[in-house]
Amino acid sequence: MNIAQAIIEALESVNANKMRSGLTILGIVIGVAAVIAMLAVGNGAQNTITGSISGLGSNLLFVFRGGNNENVRNPKPLTRGDADAIADPFQAPSVELVAPYISSNLSVSFDGEKTTSSINGVTPEYLQVRNYSLLEGEFISEENILGRGSVAVIGVEVADKLFGHRDGLIGETLRIEGQPFRVIGILTPRGGGAFGSEDNVVIIPFSTAQSRLIRRSGDRVDFILVQAVSADLVNQASDEIAQILRARHRTELGADDFQIFSQQDFVATAQSITSVLTIFLGGIAAISLLVGGIGIMNIMLVSVTERTREIGLRKAIGARKRDILIQFLTESSLLSMFGGIIGIGLGWTIAFIVGLIAAANNTELVPVVGLDAILLATIFSTAVGLFFGIYPANRAANLQPVEALRHE
Repeated sequence: MNIAQAIIEALESVNANKMRSGLTILGIVIGVAAVIAMLAVGNGAQNTITGSISGLGSNLLFVFRGGNNENVRNPKPLTRGDADAIADPFQAPSVELVAPYISSNLSVSFDGEKTTSSINGVTPEYLQVRNYSLLEGEFISEENILGRGSVAVIGVEVADKLFGHRDGLIGETLRIEGQPFRVIGILTPRGGGAFGSEDNVVIIPFSTAQSRLIRRSGDRVDFILVQAVSADLVNQASDEIAQILRARHRTELGADDFQIFSQQDFVATAQSITSVLTIFLGGIAAISLLVGGIGIMNIMLVSVTERTREIGLRKAIGARKRDILIQFLTESSLLSMFGGIIGIGLGWTIAFIVGLIAAANNTELVPVVGLDAILLATIFSTAVGLFFGIYPANRAANLQPVEALRHE
């Protein structure tokens, strides 16, 4: 028996039992669709998270207080002095820009409307370091820093909540914790980010925040953003920053009271977490494929029992054991393959619907149905059909012709 003949006979057998074949295929369809949809959502989540981290800026380094060594006790805080030292081109030639940063969630109001937003005290360098742009107006200037100006640059989410629109807001006065601030700029929408919504922010001069709203002892900062001259110099910039802070904080070798992370560190961590999550979701979905495979084996065993006389007659007129084996394996593989093809379409549809739901809820999640997921699901579903079809096919092939012909 050649393959073409085996496929034709398998199609005839499937067509003769449409309802039973359809229910058998259903298990594979659900399993493949679940695998495709879960992998697509996982890949989409990974792209969203890594994209938001990359969107923070270019060649970024994040300097935090606190070491990763258990022996470090009472770590010294990061200060404006530390930021100024890092910005010194003679001490850190690989550093281009430095932006110290303090932040707190505070109440913001205008004309009876109120919301809670992230209030960020920053310096002018923050605009370029964080890769921000403006819809209109201007950013915090050095004059605002020196004069402790009561000015603010707001995100579009704050503008929508307080004013109901995003244009023509320059010169309006909002209140932060009851204190008046004049709006001088509107940030371009950025959506969700690694540190929460990028649009629900109010940016004010660092000196104003430090003296009037976000009080820190001395000249402490929450963390320091550093932009390296180029991507190739990120590691060198990190070493220069570490040397400066060790000298200023007088820490012992191996007892740093600060931590330095690059964008790639955050991206790698996010990718490892989302990859584990994607594999976990795909593994759970793959259980459905195993259940579908067991369904195929069950139906094929029933088919062997029903067709015992047919098998005996075939063997009596010269059919070999291999022919019977190929016949039943082909049938189980076709059932699995049909289920896989339909499952791919259903999985893509589910992923598309998830994307629409995410977009309707202003969530930046775009499921990605990759070719690898399609190939994996197709190959795995076909393999399931072959694996769970081996036992029924082997049982049919080992039937004795005389006993098979006597079977009622």
